[in-house]
Amino acid sequence: MRIRDTNKVELVKQKAIGLFAAGGIEGFSMNKLAKACDISVATLYIYYKDKDDLIIQIAMEEGKRMHSITLKDFDPELPFADGLRLQWKNRAKFMMEHPLSMSFFEQLRSSTYHDKVMGSITGDFKEIMGKFTKNAIERGELMKLPVEVYWSVAFAPLYSLLRFNSTGTSLGGKPFTLNDKILWQTFDLVIKALKP
Repeated sequence: MRIRDTNKVELVKQKAIGLFAAGGIEGFSMNKLAKACDISVATLYIYYKDKDDLIIQIAMEEGKRMHSITLKDFDPELPFADGLRLQWKNRAKFMMEHPLSMSFFEQLRSSTYHDKVMGSITGDFKEIMGKFTKNAIERGELMKLPVEVYWSVAFAPLYSLLRFNSTGTSLGGKPFTLNDKILWQTFDLVIKALKP
């Protein structure tokens, strides 16, 4: 039995994420991945049972990494504006430093793997963020809203700015680069919208 080569595992993971981002999850194949890694398909099966196992394992690893970065220095007891600001800072950092991972997560959301993966990678994160919003509501810093409305107001503006930044263009093809002034101006509007 061959031993796992950690460098090769990392190469496989990075190439897989690149292929997911470029061609989507449903168009992905183990043969394409083996070719991209310049290894045999048989080598992939040393590391993963099959295509499903590979996708699920990579999604779970990337999800844990994303949550670790997103929750860095975060405490659900923080005042709402401070906690949300830190969330924006951490999420923007992750998305700007790991654009292929973000594209991979977008692919997961609209794939058959969504239910298999998302529930298992959001456990602690969901609990921490739930406690944060509950505390903010109890302190009168945040109005009580359905979770979908809260998320749409609290985070969708950030993700829109980051999408504009990743493509380098804004509406109508106008050049765009995200800067602190635009980021925090948008954040201030979000805070105003969420106050009771």
